[in-house]
Amino acid sequence: MDLSQKRIVLTGAASGIGLALLDELAKLDVQLLAADINQQGLQEAVNRLGQTKASIKIYTGDLSLSTTVDRLFTTAIQEMGGIDLFIANAGFPYYEVIQQPDWDHIQKIFQLIVFPQIYTFEKMMDINQGKEFKMVMTASAMGVMAMPGYALYSATKAALHRFAEGVRLELRNPHQLMLVYPIATRTGFFKRASQSTPIPWPAQTSEVVARAILNGIRHDRLSVNPSLLFSLIIFLDRFQPFIRWGYQKYYSRLLNKK
Repeated sequence: MDLSQKRIVLTGAASGIGLALLDELAKLDVQLLAADINQQGLQEAVNRLGQTKASIKIYTGDLSLSTTVDRLFTTAIQEMGGIDLFIANAGFPYYEVIQQPDWDHIQKIFQLIVFPQIYTFEKMMDINQGKEFKMVMTASAMGVMAMPGYALYSATKAALHRFAEGVRLELRNPHQLMLVYPIATRTGFFKRASQSTPIPWPAQTSEVVARAILNGIRHDRLSVNPSLLFSLIIFLDRFQPFIRWGYQKYYSRLLNKK
């Protein structure tokens, strides 16, 4: 997809990967609606950009609610006339070891990470009937290879992975849906999740991930894995499963030492 003069919605734009994407998109000739639940953080992120080539507007709200997503689409259509590209990057930072049943907690995790992204894709299909569009879902390397302490998080990302695999079989153009599989990214995610959260290795910066996402959009890729090392681990797993097993067991031992 040629990004020039496109109408773009970016969620989770106030921090982390979303903030890095905001910085990159601000340099382009696009219309951008930047969204986040953190109104102050989002406004500060946009203000610090100064003069931009992009035309940027902001939207704040809790995207785990369908009514908020609906209002986001209404705002985007009113302000930009439509949406050519939707980058769903809003996330939920947490790290935990499963210890007790908690239905509300499970529902909250899936309601923020899974429901809005799938619902957003359905809405993108609905408003762009007969027109080309692209949606980017933020999955995770943990959706392909689970890690201790991230069981629920891995489950949500695996749900997006399988949804994409299935829905692409239904699409005339499967490249309308691109998934991103970042490894651990050095953002405020781990600090907000827990002071004692172990950061999986390898890790990369949000700027590296943002550039990989935009490159994937431009080349109409089905998926983007910003880490070449992780790609190699997954590739070798087909022939030598002990590499994957060893990686997971290493972090299990780190967890058990706590």
